[in-house]
Amino acid sequence: MIPERPEPAPPGVHRVRLAEPDELHLLGPIELAAGARFDEIGFDLQAEVPVARSGRQPAVVWVAGRPPVGFAWVELLDGQAHLEELAVLPEHGRAGLGRALVAAVADWAAGAGFEAVTLCTYRDVPWNGPFYARCGFEVLARRHWTPGLRQIRRAERRAGLDHHGARVVMTRRTAAPSGSTTRGGR
Repeated sequence: MIPERPEPAPPGVHRVRLAEPDELHLLGPIELAAGARFDEIGFDLQAEVPVARSGRQPAVVWVAGRPPVGFAWVELLDGQAHLEELAVLPEHGRAGLGRALVAAVADWAAGAGFEAVTLCTYRDVPWNGPFYARCGFEVLARRHWTPGLRQIRRAERRAGLDHHGARVVMTRRTAAPSGSTTRGGR
């Protein structure tokens, strides 16, 4: 189920909307610029391939602005929505765009019948775990990880991401009706 497109935002406001297919090539530079913040805290993550250049197919991509200044890349994982990447250009940070993108993902997931949204992130990096907790996510105990979440965490460990701090799996319940079978996508 693809939501209706909202009215245009007033000038100067970065409206959150579904990405156009011809905009996906613009997302890699956003992800790299946003990732540079990790350099400031001693994390060297720049070797990571941007998700938008990975060849992976999203279920849906939400963007903020035209042209995009931020995005949320959502994939399907074990029958649920998984927020694989959230990135906002640093010069547009702290303006509520990340929170608006997360809200769009959660609303989309609920409308598509998904009961939850999952993600993997750093527990203690302020714009990671604490940010997502403020957006309604909770740490998901390992015993509740799906096979796909376990596979992501293994890949993260192999890539050395755990050397930078504790990584966690988080989840946020949606307002999807229990037992819903709709599985939307784009």
